[in-house]
Amino acid sequence: MIGINNVHKTFHTGKANQVNAVNGVTLGIDTGEFVVIVGANGSGKTTLLDMVAGSVLPSSGNISIDSQNVTRLPDYKRSTWIARVFQNPVSGTASELSILDNFRLAAIRTQPKGLTIGINETFKNQVRERISTLGMGLENKIEQPMGTLSGGQRQALTLLMSVMDNCKILLLDEPTAALDPKSAQIVMKTADDLISHYRLTAILITHNLKDAFNYGSRLILMGEGQVLKDFDTSQKPLLKQNDLFDWFG
Repeated sequence: MIGINNVHKTFHTGKANQVNAVNGVTLGIDTGEFVVIVGANGSGKTTLLDMVAGSVLPSSGNISIDSQNVTRLPDYKRSTWIARVFQNPVSGTASELSILDNFRLAAIRTQPKGLTIGINETFKNQVRERISTLGMGLENKIEQPMGTLSGGQRQALTLLMSVMDNCKILLLDEPTAALDPKSAQIVMKTADDLISHYRLTAILITHNLKDAFNYGSRLILMGEGQVLKDFDTSQKPLLKQNDLFDWFG
């Protein structure tokens, strides 16, 4: 599904502040695999995710999706396959628009845009039904502006919106880092349910080692721009939570 072949990324090449962010990473991620990536700040995990998303181009190496080379394809052209949830809940929503309008825009994200948003009762009911699964009581507030909601509410809705247009890949860039513990729990449970239900290929970057232990079918540790450890579906269940803490000891 996702092929990452000997990818390097250097910022500020040849200057005093040159940074070798990713150094020769090669990974194959199968369809439906849920990969969790952990690592200290500056380990290269976010840069790697940016290159998969298409928002950062590799200095060398190549990236493929469904055997198609997308290395030089920008992020907006990769949106046919990829949806992304960022750390900041504000990044995934339009504050001035209603919840309903946000969901409609998400549903037509990769489609040709007409002159109207085209909301009908069927779509409203669909949105209410999806939102009700969060247990936040927002299904009866779909006309409320998105900007009036808490960060946790917005992030949970962003996750639901990310699968409105039948994406195949979900990239989660520290989606709970700015949330309180209760909201973070809801967001992670929602993400896990969506990945399983829609059989998405997913990559989660997190500093939360408990989430890294509890979620995902594969666990990768990065450091100095390289993959240091890679525990696949058969190996991850054998890990203990203390093993993860020892990596950062």
